[in-house]
Amino acid sequence: MTKLRNILAAVLAVQLLAQPVVLERIGLLSDLFGTRAGENGAEEKPEEEDFTPKRGRFAPERRKRRPGPAAEKTADTGGMESLLSIPCAAGGGEAYSWYAAHQKNGVRPPSPAEIPSIAEHGGFFLGADEPVVYLTFDAGYENGNVERILDGLKAEEVPGAFFILENLVNRNPELVKRMTEEGHLVCNHTARHRDMTTFTEADFKEELGRMETAYRNLTGRELARYYRPPEGKFTVDNLDWARDMGYSTVLWSFAYADWDNDKQPDPGAALEKILSGAHNGMVLLLHPTSATNAQILPALIRALKDRGYRFGTLDELTGGGGLGA
Repeated sequence: MTKLRNILAAVLAVQLLAQPVVLERIGLLSDLFGTRAGENGAEEKPEEEDFTPKRGRFAPERRKRRPGPAAEKTADTGGMESLLSIPCAAGGGEAYSWYAAHQKNGVRPPSPAEIPSIAEHGGFFLGADEPVVYLTFDAGYENGNVERILDGLKAEEVPGAFFILENLVNRNPELVKRMTEEGHLVCNHTARHRDMTTFTEADFKEELGRMETAYRNLTGRELARYYRPPEGKFTVDNLDWARDMGYSTVLWSFAYADWDNDKQPDPGAALEKILSGAHNGMVLLLHPTSATNAQILPALIRALKDRGYRFGTLDELTGGGGLGA
């Protein structure tokens, strides 16, 4: 009987080894081959996030991770997620992706019809109907061009608002200090550039709080109370949670495809595109990592001034008649 039992055990072991998925589920494969921890028993360090912009409507990319329920829902939309709303299991309600349709001849863009009013939840995307432009920048990392953007703003003596990530604080602290010292607003783009529509309220507030702590530890100051969701993705709950923390959510009324460092637009064409879309109360979103933006910014500022525009701050936008939707 003992011999028979040993034979059966050996057969079972062979079958299990042929099915590593089963072993992984019960934890045996990890224990046998050390895939769950290092030799000293410590968990392996997670792969560092990559902030190189290669996709998204107007925002940088991070390394792919296993999609949550919301991401799986949009997997077959053919890249048209900015025109759709999707269920959001974690945050509740529906998730939306903001966009602003390009207009010409000074026409102010309308709020997307399929997106609920953001104004009712502390959100803004457009200033008052007067010749003023608000320069905003989404900055997750430095590649030499963010410094050039700061140089351009300083030379032309205009203010900007930088929505930054924890990565920039950690890797380029002097650059972040310079933003503050030169009078620009430094704002919250979250700590790690995640899809905030999948977050619970507690996780959402922890993520924004983590960014606050990083900036406070560096500068001894508080972030300006303006929030921009990564890739413009949000739920109504997200807007309310941000407002609970004292933030106004600031989206945009004009942006263009400037984020891919490997596919930078022609400077002349980019300048013409932005100028042709200029309008009263324009909230302009630019990525400061763009070589094209760094090159054209001084000329863009001068051209807008020549057309009668001045440059305002987000404090003015949110306190002086800025519009939501």
